[in-house]
Amino acid sequence: MPRFPRPLRWLLLGAVTLVLLGAAVTGIVLYSVSSRLPDVQSLRNIELQEPMYVYAGDGRLMGLFGEMRRYPVDIKDVPLQVKQAFLAAEDARFYEHHGVDFKGVARAVWLLATTDDKRVPGGSTITQQVARQFFLSSEYSYTRKLAEMLLAMKMERELGKDEILGLYLNKSFFGNRAYGVAAAAEFYYGKKLAELSLDEAATLAGIPKFPSSGNPLNNPERARIRRDNYILPRMAELGFVSRAQADAARAVPMHASPHERTIEVYAPYVAEMVRQEMVARFGGDVLNKGYHVTTTIDPALQAAADKAIVDGMRVYDHRHGWRKPTQQVQIPAGADAAAIGKLLRNVPAQAGLLPAVVTGSGDGALQVVLADGSELSLRGAAISWTGKAAAALAARGDVVRVRRVDAEAAGAEPNWVLDQIPRAQATLVSLDADNGALRALVGGYSYAGSKFNRATQARRQPGSSFKPFLYAAAFERGFNPASIVLDAPVVFKDRRGHMWRPQNDSGNFAGPMRLREALVQSRNLVSVRLLDAIGVDYARRYISHFGFDEANLPPNLSMSLGSASLTPLSVARGYTAFANGGFLVTPWFIDHVRDAEGREVFREKPPTACPQCAVTTPAGQSQSVTGAAATKVDGFDFGPAGTQAGATAPKPGTTPQAAKPAAEAKPVDPSMVVAPRAIDPRVAWQLQSMMRDVVRRGTATDAKVLGREDVGGKTGSTNDHRDAWFSGFGGQYVTTVWVGRDDYRSLGYREYGGKAALPIWIGYMKVALKDQPERLPDPPAGMVEVRSNGAVEWLKVEDEERMRNELDVAPEEDAQPAEEAFDIF
Repeated sequence: MPRFPRPLRWLLLGAVTLVLLGAAVTGIVLYSVSSRLPDVQSLRNIELQEPMYVYAGDGRLMGLFGEMRRYPVDIKDVPLQVKQAFLAAEDARFYEHHGVDFKGVARAVWLLATTDDKRVPGGSTITQQVARQFFLSSEYSYTRKLAEMLLAMKMERELGKDEILGLYLNKSFFGNRAYGVAAAAEFYYGKKLAELSLDEAATLAGIPKFPSSGNPLNNPERARIRRDNYILPRMAELGFVSRAQADAARAVPMHASPHERTIEVYAPYVAEMVRQEMVARFGGDVLNKGYHVTTTIDPALQAAADKAIVDGMRVYDHRHGWRKPTQQVQIPAGADAAAIGKLLRNVPAQAGLLPAVVTGSGDGALQVVLADGSELSLRGAAISWTGKAAAALAARGDVVRVRRVDAEAAGAEPNWVLDQIPRAQATLVSLDADNGALRALVGGYSYAGSKFNRATQARRQPGSSFKPFLYAAAFERGFNPASIVLDAPVVFKDRRGHMWRPQNDSGNFAGPMRLREALVQSRNLVSVRLLDAIGVDYARRYISHFGFDEANLPPNLSMSLGSASLTPLSVARGYTAFANGGFLVTPWFIDHVRDAEGREVFREKPPTACPQCAVTTPAGQSQSVTGAAATKVDGFDFGPAGTQAGATAPKPGTTPQAAKPAAEAKPVDPSMVVAPRAIDPRVAWQLQSMMRDVVRRGTATDAKVLGREDVGGKTGSTNDHRDAWFSGFGGQYVTTVWVGRDDYRSLGYREYGGKAALPIWIGYMKVALKDQPERLPDPPAGMVEVRSNGAVEWLKVEDEERMRNELDVAPEEDAQPAEEAFDIF
């Protein structure tokens, strides 16, 4: 055998050495990279980011929160044609290769060698894309590409093809915050995957390549070219569809449009409250974990609350007449209706009031254009409420508001009327009196106009609607509904010598009067004298048992007139103690929470009023049903232990007798959490009775239209009519309504609580109380019926004994207050 020449031998030896070194280096690199590859088994339990879903109590969608839209779908639920569209677009040989398509890699290498491009198409299979999406960065380097290929092959060995395709379809970004094919189908076409047509499926398949610059909304032409020139022909070439089907799909115009998931129950203020509470409880990433939150909101009551606010504010605003528009746009010369409508693209609708641009006012009509380019001519009944001629209402270019009305209501007139956004705001809070569950809440006239939640964030003076809390404190101190207090002028002086002369709203004085009548007529001077008699410090401490922070209660006599700054929600909470027999419940609105897998991770167990449970605990605490109750807490008498509602009331005029105490407590659910007692149940019953008289013959007689005996409440107004309130109860609900202006200006002349707030309360309660049984509890044990001061009253037994022994602690009618140094300012 001939020997190779020495130079050739050295050449061959060098080549072998280089090959061995290359193999060694390659082996080292492969080992180094592969040893750092992640565990692909984690993909079986991957948590895809999903938005947080918020539901009303009946399961209907109320809100959706999160930075991305994603609705994970099981691969078996993805239609075959949708899968085929993505395979044609991204990886036709997906079910044939083992993670890396070497034909594609070879093509990519060739392009790198023959072109100047640093990034070339081809070479990335669907498996590689999944590897990159879940585990690798978007850095473009040979090391990253090698890791991607090795990881793809590892995934193919450990995961099934359908698992990998499912991960790809659920993870891919489709632009416009849509992640995953299900979210993309819903957003771009408003459809489920099974409802997609061939042209729509092909369009979606083309998006992941260029999600921001090639989606059918941002760049419909580019999306059409990719659909028609590549994906549909490729599907036909692969035999997924016929040529005729592909050609028919190519002929369909691009028709994608944004579709947000339909909100079935409109309660934006509550939805935002849920978002904030969920972040506080579960952390900042809670919005991306797919939690499903069910609230306590009743959809029917929420809709009634919204309508009551809108209707009530319209009536209020129309009382004060038409105001000149304050917003204008510049109409370009020669602009048609469509161009004029586009001028309103950044002006949102508010509470059903759509923006419109005035284009003229000829022939006794106001001509306007809506944002969609529609032209309206408003005349006759459409503008009659303003009391002005069309030409005097607005000028060309002014932005006004219009409202659509039912055809029947409009009659022969146009079904659009001119309207305006009220200057004032309103809020409504409705709670279940027994457990504090939030059933409806409206935080303002329009969430689009202002996201400030006045129900929970606005601190306003409640005026006379605060008086029931003061009366309760006085009844604990020995006063009762029959006690006589003087309604007459009184003057107080503070430490600096400033004089305070409180007045009644009416400006007159009634002289000596029973406390029941004083509350019915909302007499300010009686309230001032009452607080003076029982002491400010005592009253603040007692009233804090209604759930108020004692620090927020003024340390002076002005508290008697409702000068504390309180939120509507806190006032509603306080009123639940009157309606439920004296228990302090805590408002709550999240019933339960489930994670993305459907597992329950939270369920509320609210402290609940339970008059038959024989439990008395300090305000601010709660306990399970165990043991006997104490009769005194924090120095306050909360009534006989074991008292319960249900004692039969003797007929008026019969021999006075005490209500019989229950022999034993009724059985209850052992797991029940009992709310702490706020006040004596007898005091709660007395205030209920007095506030029902406010409706029967006092400042809230308009509420008699509800036709129920169990409805009661109290109006409230503040200086210069800056705030108007009505808080009250009926059935199982306690509802508070506040009306006022954010700038603290006056609502207008004589805009009292009974005029501005009560109609909203009535409008809501008509719906809330429909088909609900009346709730008229009998006097609790420890009460006696007596005739006093010419009227029949139910008093606490000890009060009746005190009166009988002439030990009534009420101040004498003609006593004048000492000119002490009260800090009242």
